[in-house]
Amino acid sequence: MDRVAIEELVYQSCLLLDDKDFKGYLDLCAPEFRYTITAHSPEIRKDMIWLDHDRNGMQTLFTQLPRHNSDHSPLTRHATVYKVQCDEAQQQANVVSALQVFKTNLDGGATELFAVGRYLDTFKLNGGKPLLAKRVVKLDTRMFGFGYHIPF
Repeated sequence: MDRVAIEELVYQSCLLLDDKDFKGYLDLCAPEFRYTITAHSPEIRKDMIWLDHDRNGMQTLFTQLPRHNSDHSPLTRHATVYKVQCDEAQQQANVVSALQVFKTNLDGGATELFAVGRYLDTFKLNGGKPLLAKRVVKLDTRMFGFGYHIPF
């Protein structure tokens, strides 16, 4: 297992999303890729699923983004890899990363903390080049306002 390659892939995924390079982001993903955004609601004592797509669903989402009424303020993702756990027999690695997302307002340029959570990633290790097979974004933040369709 190459921990450095896995960490760099996590960081590269953030940079590509920051740059809205959605094709580049999907190039980091395995064919069976699954992306989910969840948040726990203490009011209903359950996890909520806000987004759940396979790779084709993500491609469709990215293609449709220009048609959405969206807030175009740029987002900057900061991930810190906490834990990389390899399963050589399964040829995969499970990775836990902290996630902070900052938003810079187009009107005035003020930057604020927008969201906090974790990436729970699964990487395929086949062939020595890791590929993102699954990303669960488990958010602590639950209030965003309207107009945010770009994944974290």
